[in-house]
Amino acid sequence: MKEKREYQVYIVGTPIGNIEDISIRAVNILKNVDEIYCEDTRVSKKLLSYYGINKKLFSYNDFNEDKKSEEIIKKVKLGKKIALISDAGMPVISDPGYKLVKKMIKENIEYTVVGSTSALINALILSGLPPNNFMFVGFLPKKKGKRFEKLSYLLSLNTTIIIYESPYRLDLLIKELYNLNKNIILVVVKETTKLFEKVYRGKVVDFFEGNIKIKKKGEFVVLFNPEIDEI
Repeated sequence: MKEKREYQVYIVGTPIGNIEDISIRAVNILKNVDEIYCEDTRVSKKLLSYYGINKKLFSYNDFNEDKKSEEIIKKVKLGKKIALISDAGMPVISDPGYKLVKKMIKENIEYTVVGSTSALINALILSGLPPNNFMFVGFLPKKKGKRFEKLSYLLSLNTTIIIYESPYRLDLLIKELYNLNKNIILVVVKETTKLFEKVYRGKVVDFFEGNIKIKKKGEFVVLFNPEIDEI
């Protein structure tokens, strides 16, 4: 099955135990990319063999992540479609992949996340913010005083913050963050896994002043890390 929207790199989640815990989309993507990078080729061969996927595998692990990230970037620029998988679970989340994400953002290479059923995990990987320590907040309180109190607290933390926000309150959240700290890096992820998936990155002031314009229709995840001043 052909993807409705094609990306250059796919970060694909794999089963953490039961080999059948994988999405149909993930299987189709692994069948259709040009090459697959994985932690341990011996482990990944078992998964791919089970689903009849015959692709050349390349190692991508903690020991060669810098070198292999550069290798992937070069291949993508030559037109290859690449998938990155872990032995089990989702790359980037306590597994190799974050260095590749940083390089792809720097090189303006489009990538997406496949196989996660949680918007917060997808958004975290797409954001380019540090994934090793994060806090999921869900939706903020609706009352002004409680929202201010909550945001003030979150901005005092040294961790990546993940918030779900309604399109109707997105402008309000940006204004609140602007009043508290206009220079932090903000990432807004729209419609993750869907046809119009989009990632917006920049300082809060850029969003507030309209330099970064968001089409406010769909589902949004908002992320920031008070300690990060660039991605």
